Amino acid sequence: MNQVLTKISWKDLASDQEVRWCPGCGDYAILKCVQKTLAELNSRRENTVFVSGIGCSSRFPYYMNTYGFHTIHGRAPAFATGIKLANPELDVWVITGDGDGLSIGGNHLIHAIRRNINLQILLFNNEIYGLTKGQYSPTSRQHTISPSSPRGSVDAPLSPCALALGAGARFIARSIDTDSRQMNHVLIKAQQHRGTSFVEIFQNCIVYNDGVFGDFTDRKQANKRQLHLQHGKPMTFGEQNEFGLRLNTHSLQMEIIKPGENNYTMDDVLVHDEQNRILAQLLVQLQGSQFPIPLGVLLNEPRNEYTETYGHQYNGDRESTAESINSLLRSGPTWTVEN
Repeated sequence: MNQVLTKISWKDLASDQEVRWCPGCGDYAILKCVQKTLAELNSRRENTVFVSGIGCSSRFPYYMNTYGFHTIHGRAPAFATGIKLANPELDVWVITGDGDGLSIGGNHLIHAIRRNINLQILLFNNEIYGLTKGQYSPTSRQHTISPSSPRGSVDAPLSPCALALGAGARFIARSIDTDSRQMNHVLIKAQQHRGTSFVEIFQNCIVYNDGVFGDFTDRKQANKRQLHLQHGKPMTFGEQNEFGLRLNTHSLQMEIIKPGENNYTMDDVLVHDEQNRILAQLLVQLQGSQFPIPLGVLLNEPRNEYTETYGHQYNGDRESTAESINSLLRSGPTWTVEN
């Protein structure tokens, strides 16, 4: 007899713990969106696990009425890998930040992505270390003034999505903390993807880096600076979607055009293809205030995920393993230690 699953609400996914982020922090909006998304998917709490490292974002598991692990700095992908391999049926989410995930945790993040383990990795990017009082992070822009860069950072910032693409990610997306509708769409597609889903979320740190994304999140600038990607749709933006992206075939660079001017038409505007890795690379590399920020699913290129392949190998090994620990310890080469 099939068991009827009771529909849950986002309140069922909220824990009884007091949420302790700074008032106005973008993490509140992300938390509420994740809870609403899982409720929409009717996710079972007993089958859902949130894993985090260290940082403001890493308090996340306390606020979810699911299983959760608050682990050590940068190691959340490693813990999540073990959890997923031990029980592939679990829905495992990794919560990390630009410092936790890209600095001390860079290698763990790269290899989780490379293996294509069936995880959802949400990286909250506020371009600063918020928990430890505002030092510059791997994603901080050059000339960022902070306690660890009082004269301005000289480091070139790291692009999380470019890193994920270089590591072989098969699903890459971007969202903004204050756009719950768009984030909801991205999270649903990330959860449905088989393999590692990497989602960068631009998150405002109201205390140490307030307004750092204001040039494209401010309401007056949003239409001009945000490119909302839709599979199979032309890549247009602007107040009336009057601008579009075109690939210059001579320079192999993206350029902005206005259909109806300079002999350009809508046929010249690139159409988004989620399964085109080269196009994803071009979108990730868009730089400068003249270009919009691509948001939504940049790449969705399914491939066999790691736990399936590992499971076949593991089951084969298990069948050939000795029947008992005693026989296993005495199998193969042995030696005797003399007194």
